[in-house]
Amino acid sequence: MIRHCVLLKFHPDTSEEIMERAAAGIRALPDFIPEIVKYSVGFDAKLREDNYDLAVIGDFATSDDYLVYASHPKHLEVISELLAPYLEGRSAVQYECDSE
Repeated sequence: MIRHCVLLKFHPDTSEEIMERAAAGIRALPDFIPEIVKYSVGFDAKLREDNYDLAVIGDFATSDDYLVYASHPKHLEVISELLAPYLEGRSAVQYECDSE
């Protein structure tokens, strides 16, 4: 199994409404991309000031399934329309893990 972890940091002047819209767009991706086995999206609990704002964790059965997701038109649309204009930073990692 491949686990994809992304941390997103919005520009400080990004409204809550825009961030919620972005999160909703991300949360909808499993409806369009069947290769997603498990998906979790959540905002930071604000326990530290230096944290990123939003985390996305996705599980995929194979590396190829992850690559389908990464290049899927709906995923790219969410990135270009709901995320990229508002992001200050992004960090990601994909790693192999046991299925749970």
